[in-house]
Amino acid sequence: MRFKLCIIGAGSVGFTKKLCSDILKVPEFEDIEIALTDINPHNLDMVAQIIRRIVEVNGLKTTVTATTDRRRALEGARYVMNVVRIGGLEAFSSDISIPLKYGVDQCVGDTICAGGILYGQRGISAILDFCKDIREVAAPGALLLNYANPMAMMTWAAIDHGGVNTVGLCHGVQNGHRQIANALRVPMEEVDIVCSGINHQTWYLDIRHNGRPVSRDELTAAFESHPVFSQQEKVRIDVLKRFGFYSTESNGHLSEYLPWYRKRPDQINDWISLDDWIHGETGGYLRYTTENRNWFETDFPVFLDEAGKPLSQYNRTDEHASHIIEALETNRPYRGHFNVKNGGTITNLAPDCIIESPGYVDRFGINMVEGVTLPLACAATCSASVNVQRMSVQAAITGDVELLKQAVLHDPLVGAICTPEEVWQMVDEMLVAQAQWLPQYAGSIPAAAERLKSPKVKTRDWSGAARQTVRSVDDLRAAKAAKASASHGLGTKVMG
Repeated sequence: MRFKLCIIGAGSVGFTKKLCSDILKVPEFEDIEIALTDINPHNLDMVAQIIRRIVEVNGLKTTVTATTDRRRALEGARYVMNVVRIGGLEAFSSDISIPLKYGVDQCVGDTICAGGILYGQRGISAILDFCKDIREVAAPGALLLNYANPMAMMTWAAIDHGGVNTVGLCHGVQNGHRQIANALRVPMEEVDIVCSGINHQTWYLDIRHNGRPVSRDELTAAFESHPVFSQQEKVRIDVLKRFGFYSTESNGHLSEYLPWYRKRPDQINDWISLDDWIHGETGGYLRYTTENRNWFETDFPVFLDEAGKPLSQYNRTDEHASHIIEALETNRPYRGHFNVKNGGTITNLAPDCIIESPGYVDRFGINMVEGVTLPLACAATCSASVNVQRMSVQAAITGDVELLKQAVLHDPLVGAICTPEEVWQMVDEMLVAQAQWLPQYAGSIPAAAERLKSPKVKTRDWSGAARQTVRSVDDLRAAKAAKASASHGLGTKVMG
């Protein structure tokens, strides 16, 4: 088979390597073209070296090209993967630091909440440019596989305003599936799940072990008795006990989508764990991505050497992208959970929103399982986020500052902490700080800067309830070695 795959934001080196390795594990795809594009020529060159090394070592016919010219990379592409982070770590840092001045403590800040909403404003402006290029130069009917967050907002904008066939992809469902099997102390392949909701707020509606339904009480007991999960997943366990259903997202993610667990600074540490960033640490994902960037820059020769291992030693991951393309091209069916326009697939969520729900893929396309009805508490939580997403998307499209502020005002966690005046000032501050990535607000940012000269509310210099310092590369190496040594000494085996 011969087709072209373009990856936008390919400088996301580790993730790009994973996606390409997955694709190259499909025997029929050895003769494809992989076109890498990024605005950072340094990162682009590094990832191109890695992918070309994989191709060379495995004797594949695959063509690998790399260019900062996005339109050139997209020419004739049948599939496009979007893995960008608009504004990079600089903008991400302000997504975390500015809300902290107003008492909003985020772990990740990439979905909703103040950081996620502004991240969406940057990303939507960019993805509309991508869509224009896809419509004009990619293959007719090209499929955009969007991995970029905020997933729902980006996918919503691409479909409704970009005019491109788009599916949003995330690995939260798979990771939660793996964790549930671990908690039940059984192999992952023995556990089947049905999961539905919206991205990062998806709910395991049906869990079965070898066909036997796993009850709410059994699942709760499994997590509460687990020596690790009982300490790492306090928010998820509490929501499970109160809602009756387990959430896909990590403790840190889930805690910032809800109005209850991060609203009082003196209680945040009661709900989180600091043994890993993902369990609720203030700005945890920002620290993690900063450390990984620094480590990769330092150890690039090591990563390049690792790319020299044969693909026979590589286990294809459960990231959806390669499996979707394989199903579309070979007609080998694939079942997964995909982010698409609802249109009634979930009966009690708005038809215009982006849902994440089960579907099947074959040569006829992505076909969703219709008629899902969420439990009322789950639907209510999702609907609150959908309303924020809808306003955020519309604000990003129109450059409407007032609508943007209303979106942030209605965010569950921000609304639990901030007054309306604080929200108005916080958004002004974020707009000014991120002006270079927000072209749709160019006409409004000078007025925002002028308002900030006479602030109406006081802010504070606060690093959050649980901020950790960025570790050096040497510290990371030592921690990795210690973890490997401990695992070897204990002879541990993680199911799944």
